[in-house]
Amino acid sequence: MRHAVSGRKLNRTAAHRLALKRNLVQSLIEHGEVRTTLPKAKEARRLADRLVTLAIDGGLAARQRAIALLNDRAIIAKDHQQEYDQLSDAKRRQVIRARSGRRHRSSTTKPGVKFTAESVIHRLFSDIGPRMRKRQESRGPGGYTRIIKLADRRLGDASPLAILQFVGEEDKPRTKGSDKTERKRRARVKYAVYAGKAVPHRGRRRSAPKAEAPKAEEPAPPADEQEPAEPEAPETEAPESTK
Repeated sequence: MRHAVSGRKLNRTAAHRLALKRNLVQSLIEHGEVRTTLPKAKEARRLADRLVTLAIDGGLAARQRAIALLNDRAIIAKDHQQEYDQLSDAKRRQVIRARSGRRHRSSTTKPGVKFTAESVIHRLFSDIGPRMRKRQESRGPGGYTRIIKLADRRLGDASPLAILQFVGEEDKPRTKGSDKTERKRRARVKYAVYAGKAVPHRGRRRSAPKAEAPKAEEPAPPADEQEPAEPEAPETEAPESTK
């Protein structure tokens, strides 16, 4: 039994699983969203939220920790992708790395090359971090990514597919669901029974009974048909007591 073991194995070794999650999160930072299977999206979401929390911090220690968790990768702009594919290996090294051996932080021009690549870590801390910091100030921490389940399934093994993407700054939090579903009604009744409280009304509530309209008075019969009233007995006075 896998007690207290968090995470999914995804039918991979530990090294392969770590590389998979890093590649998914790097693609998420580069493109803003990634389409994959639902179990992989749930695992990549955990790492993505941790990295966004570090990006909101923005300090040197947070940046070093993010590099250790994610590693760095070069981002080639779409406008220069075709030109980059035609470059030689020596020119590609100049596009990706500076003379110091570090990756370029942002895409700029320099002598010998028309453009340079952008760093994934730099985009995380310069673009995504400040954007999520504004969201955190207005709506609280957490909730930086969302998973959208897709109706179609992957060819071959019919695995459920999903889209993992960053939320926008203007996106509103999901409203709290009501207890109109049957499952929530049953849970509410079960809780009330175990807590010793009054069981809530089940099913459809009946409306209050309507008040009956007053019946119309029947007209009095004519005098000829009325029964004669019985004569009242005369009142007799009580005899006086004799002394």
